[in-house]
Amino acid sequence: MTSHILVIDDDPVQRRLLTNMIERLGHVAHLAENGRSGLEVLVRKGGIIDVILLDLLMPEMNGHGFLEALAERGVDTPVIVQTGQGGIETVVQAMQAGAFDFLVKPVSPERLAVAIGNALKMAHRDGKVKTSRRSRGGAIGFDDIVSASPAMIRVIDLARRAAQSNIPIVLEGESGVGKEMVARAIQSASDRAGKPFVTVNCGAIPHNLVESILFGHEKGAFTGATEKHTGKFVDADGGTLFLDEIGDLPLDVQVKLLRAVQQGEIETVGARHPQKVNVRLISATNKDLINEVREGRFREDLYYRLNVFPITIPALRRRKEDIPVLVRAFVERFAAEQRLSQPLTVSSGVMALLTAYDWPGNIRQLENAIFRAVVLAEGNELTVKDFPQIATQIPGYVVADRSGFSWGEAGPERASAVAEYASGTRGDSKVAEQPTSSEHGADSRLENAIASVDEGGDVRKLAEVEEELIRFALKFYRGQMSQVARKLGIGRSTLYRKLKDYGIDPDDPLREAA
Repeated sequence: MTSHILVIDDDPVQRRLLTNMIERLGHVAHLAENGRSGLEVLVRKGGIIDVILLDLLMPEMNGHGFLEALAERGVDTPVIVQTGQGGIETVVQAMQAGAFDFLVKPVSPERLAVAIGNALKMAHRDGKVKTSRRSRGGAIGFDDIVSASPAMIRVIDLARRAAQSNIPIVLEGESGVGKEMVARAIQSASDRAGKPFVTVNCGAIPHNLVESILFGHEKGAFTGATEKHTGKFVDADGGTLFLDEIGDLPLDVQVKLLRAVQQGEIETVGARHPQKVNVRLISATNKDLINEVREGRFREDLYYRLNVFPITIPALRRRKEDIPVLVRAFVERFAAEQRLSQPLTVSSGVMALLTAYDWPGNIRQLENAIFRAVVLAEGNELTVKDFPQIATQIPGYVVADRSGFSWGEAGPERASAVAEYASGTRGDSKVAEQPTSSEHGADSRLENAIASVDEGGDVRKLAEVEEELIRFALKFYRGQMSQVARKLGIGRSTLYRKLKDYGIDPDDPLREAA
């Protein structure tokens, strides 16, 4: 899914380099030259910014001032700090101020991709948590977990049982299946409800900072460390510590974590004596931990200490019964958040399409797809045309019109199963019937088909077909010039030249391409 990244840096060369990297990742870059102008961009863009890439040393308002301003305004968009100074104290100060991750210049494309990916995961997860908290008065319970599948109902039953004790839990499952939501529900149903729930994404913290972030450090423990840092274990004292992506912890930190689990005490970096803590530990992983143990990347003794009560959350493609209820729940929630004047319904074609897709990004990807469709919806009903990126990924599936679909070379088993949703014979009985071809009229032509011959039966001119393809690509990739050029197999300079030839304004390609 395309996301919007705000780059705040006073160096125009750095802004240009970062923009290029961000666009290569398929995202949209927004630029600001200092913290003050960055705040103005946030106000102007109306909340579409998903991640902020922030330089620390800037004129007018530096990175630390910007972080303070975000905290005062209650803005919790993930911030990735970048600076040429990689000292431990600078990092800790930035993370204490609310930074999500830390990059040292010069930033490599690979490291930036990982940082943005992790920040987007956290942004989507936090968005889901905040919405539920608003509706439930501050906590997520098992009633907030939407499900209709036997496999997920079994997960909820196990989690309810686990909530009645302080037994260590490991939540297993692919990214995006809802591991943190289950962890929060366990916390709410336990005797620690109302106590701190602290989340640590072990895969998002630089390895040289994991120990300090988890266990804290004393003043003077590092060169330039002028303040004491308590650490996440102390922050979660009396409550629950959720260690996401536990399989990414460095081996040396695993040793200290083992002691914390065994003896209930931590060793703060630079402290003379260990400190007692009372923490309920819930871990999560998308890796096969026993295989990590075999490969020597995860300690066997820690594995058996943590894996006392494993709960495996199945991928969304293995519990497709949940898709219709999730779709309706997300549509209702996002329609309310967008303050739509009328209720938004879902066509049977949409339910067929979304049920046919395997959702490699699981619930998080489905949630994002629904959010995008709700925001961009033109009418009071979501149709298959509101999900072009999903339709193009299903073999044999083509968009026919605002409410219809058809199958080309798709396998008969998948086509038959999905047709049950489309016809209303499976799932919710209120699903609308699929319009017949006679109802489509002239609009029944394929949306993504470009004609090879004209009305007279002659082959069309190459320039006409090329112009139509470019206009289609501009709309399909929402005006992201780098992605359009890459998908068309041409350079950006060539694309801009062709836009000029066809009278398309490159500064407003979406309007011109319509």
